[in-house]
Amino acid sequence: MSAANLERSFIAVKPDGVERGLVGEIVRRFETRGFKILALQLVHPSEELLREHYADLAGKAFFPKLLAYMQSGPVAAFVIQGKGAVKIGRAMLGATNPQESAPGTIRADFALDIGKNVCHGSDSVEAAEKEIALWFGENLKSYTRAVDAVIYE
Repeated sequence: MSAANLERSFIAVKPDGVERGLVGEIVRRFETRGFKILALQLVHPSEELLREHYADLAGKAFFPKLLAYMQSGPVAAFVIQGKGAVKIGRAMLGATNPQESAPGTIRADFALDIGKNVCHGSDSVEAAEKEIALWFGENLKSYTRAVDAVIYE
Protein backbone atom coordinates (compact mmCIF):
# COMPACT_ATOMS: atom_id res chain seq x y z
CA MET A 1 0.00 0.00 0.00
CA SER A 2 1.43 3.38 -0.93
CA ALA A 3 1.84 6.18 1.61
CA ALA A 4 -0.58 8.27 -0.46
CA ASN A 5 -3.38 5.86 0.52
CA LEU A 6 -2.64 6.03 4.24
CA GLU A 7 -4.06 8.48 6.77
CA ARG A 8 -2.10 10.37 9.36
CA SER A 9 -3.25 11.28 12.85
CA PHE A 10 -1.90 13.44 15.66
CA ILE A 11 -1.61 11.83 19.09
CA ALA A 12 -0.46 13.54 22.28
CA VAL A 13 0.35 12.04 25.65
CA LYS A 14 -0.72 14.80 28.03
CA PRO A 15 1.31 15.94 31.05
CA ASP A 16 -0.33 13.41 33.40
CA GLY A 17 0.61 10.55 31.08
CA VAL A 18 4.20 11.80 30.74
CA GLU A 19 4.49 12.24 34.52
CA ARG A 20 3.28 8.67 35.06
CA GLY A 21 5.78 7.21 32.58
CA LEU A 22 3.16 6.06 30.06
CA VAL A 23 4.71 7.45 26.86
CA GLY A 24 6.51 4.25 25.90
CA GLU A 25 3.48 2.06 26.55
CA ILE A 26 1.17 4.31 24.54
CA VAL A 27 3.57 4.58 21.59
CA ARG A 28 4.11 0.78 21.78
CA ARG A 29 0.38 0.16 21.41
CA PHE A 30 0.22 2.17 18.19
CA GLU A 31 3.34 0.55 16.77
CA THR A 32 2.14 -2.94 17.73
CA ARG A 33 -1.15 -2.27 15.95
CA GLY A 34 0.87 -1.56 12.79
CA PHE A 35 1.03 2.22 12.65
CA LYS A 36 4.21 3.93 11.51
CA ILE A 37 5.55 6.78 13.65
CA LEU A 38 6.38 9.76 11.41
CA ALA A 39 7.36 12.21 14.15
CA LEU A 40 7.79 12.22 17.92
CA GLN A 41 8.76 15.03 20.27
CA LEU A 42 8.65 15.94 23.93
CA VAL A 43 7.58 19.57 24.20
CA HIS A 44 6.39 22.17 26.69
CA PRO A 45 3.61 23.71 24.59
CA SER A 46 3.23 27.47 24.63
CA GLU A 47 -0.06 29.11 25.54
CA GLU A 48 -0.27 30.38 21.96
CA LEU A 49 0.05 26.87 20.50
CA LEU A 50 -2.54 25.50 22.94
CA ARG A 51 -4.98 28.34 22.25
CA GLU A 52 -4.78 27.52 18.54
CA HIS A 53 -4.98 23.76 19.11
CA TYR A 54 -8.03 24.04 21.39
CA ALA A 55 -9.65 27.06 19.65
CA ASP A 56 -12.97 25.19 19.39
CA LEU A 57 -13.09 24.97 23.20
CA ALA A 58 -12.18 28.61 23.93
CA GLY A 59 -15.71 29.53 25.01
CA LYS A 60 -16.04 26.68 27.51
CA ALA A 61 -15.90 27.35 31.25
CA PHE A 62 -13.14 24.76 31.67
CA PHE A 63 -10.85 26.34 29.04
CA PRO A 64 -8.51 28.22 31.46
CA LYS A 65 -8.10 25.04 33.52
CA LEU A 66 -7.37 23.06 30.34
CA LEU A 67 -4.64 25.52 29.32
CA ALA A 68 -3.06 25.37 32.79
CA TYR A 69 -3.17 21.56 32.78
CA MET A 70 -1.61 21.27 29.32
CA GLN A 71 1.20 23.64 30.39
CA SER A 72 1.81 21.86 33.71
CA GLY A 73 4.47 19.59 32.22
CA PRO A 74 5.80 18.20 28.97
CA VAL A 75 3.58 16.70 26.28
CA ALA A 76 4.76 13.77 24.13
CA ALA A 77 3.38 14.60 20.70
CA PHE A 78 3.57 12.16 17.81
CA VAL A 79 2.20 11.44 14.37
CA ILE A 80 1.01 8.02 13.27
CA GLN A 81 0.40 6.87 9.72
CA GLY A 82 -1.63 3.92 8.55
CA LYS A 83 -4.92 2.71 7.17
CA GLY A 84 -7.75 4.27 9.18
CA ALA A 85 -5.32 6.12 11.48
CA VAL A 86 -7.89 8.63 12.75
CA LYS A 87 -10.77 6.24 13.39
CA ILE A 88 -8.65 3.42 14.77
CA GLY A 89 -6.53 5.85 16.78
CA ARG A 90 -9.63 7.28 18.46
CA ALA A 91 -10.94 3.78 19.17
CA MET A 92 -7.61 2.80 20.74
CA LEU A 93 -7.68 5.89 22.98
CA GLY A 94 -11.24 5.31 24.15
CA ALA A 95 -13.99 7.75 25.06
CA THR A 96 -12.91 11.23 26.21
CA ASN A 97 -14.40 10.41 29.61
CA PRO A 98 -12.38 7.44 30.92
CA GLN A 99 -15.43 6.30 32.92
CA GLU A 100 -17.14 5.62 29.57
CA SER A 101 -14.13 4.05 27.83
CA ALA A 102 -14.30 0.42 26.75
CA PRO A 103 -12.03 -2.02 28.59
CA GLY A 104 -8.64 -2.36 26.92
CA THR A 105 -8.53 1.19 25.60
CA ILE A 106 -5.75 3.51 26.69
CA ARG A 107 -8.04 5.75 28.73
CA ALA A 108 -9.83 2.79 30.36
CA ASP A 109 -6.49 1.28 31.31
CA PHE A 110 -4.72 4.44 32.52
CA ALA A 111 -7.23 7.16 33.46
CA LEU A 112 -10.11 7.73 35.85
CA ASP A 113 -11.06 11.39 35.40
CA ILE A 114 -12.07 13.34 32.27
CA GLY A 115 -9.84 16.23 33.38
CA LYS A 116 -6.78 13.96 33.44
CA ASN A 117 -7.51 11.61 30.56
CA VAL A 118 -3.88 10.91 29.58
CA CYS A 119 -4.02 11.51 25.83
CA HIS A 120 -5.44 13.33 22.84
CA GLY A 121 -6.13 12.04 19.35
CA SER A 122 -7.35 13.81 16.23
CA ASP A 123 -11.10 13.43 15.68
CA SER A 124 -11.11 13.79 11.88
CA VAL A 125 -8.68 13.64 8.97
CA GLU A 126 -9.02 17.41 8.55
CA ALA A 127 -8.30 18.04 12.24
CA ALA A 128 -5.33 15.66 12.06
CA GLU A 129 -3.74 17.57 9.21
CA LYS A 130 -4.29 20.88 11.01
CA GLU A 131 -2.88 19.55 14.30
CA ILE A 132 0.12 17.93 12.58
CA ALA A 133 0.94 21.21 10.82
CA LEU A 134 0.53 23.15 14.07
CA TRP A 135 2.72 20.88 16.21
CA PHE A 136 5.28 19.66 13.63
CA GLY A 137 5.18 21.86 10.52
CA GLU A 138 7.09 20.01 7.83
CA ASN A 139 9.20 18.00 10.31
CA LEU A 140 7.84 14.57 9.45
CA LYS A 141 10.04 11.65 8.46
CA SER A 142 9.19 9.63 5.39
CA TYR A 143 10.64 6.14 5.27
CA THR A 144 9.85 2.65 4.05
CA ARG A 145 9.30 -0.28 6.38
CA ALA A 146 9.67 -3.85 5.20
CA VAL A 147 7.05 -4.90 7.77
CA ASP A 148 4.34 -3.02 5.85
CA ALA A 149 4.28 -5.93 3.38
CA VAL A 150 2.89 -8.17 6.15
CA ILE A 151 0.51 -5.53 7.56
CA TYR A 152 -1.28 -4.42 4.38
CA GLU A 153 -2.82 -6.39 1.52
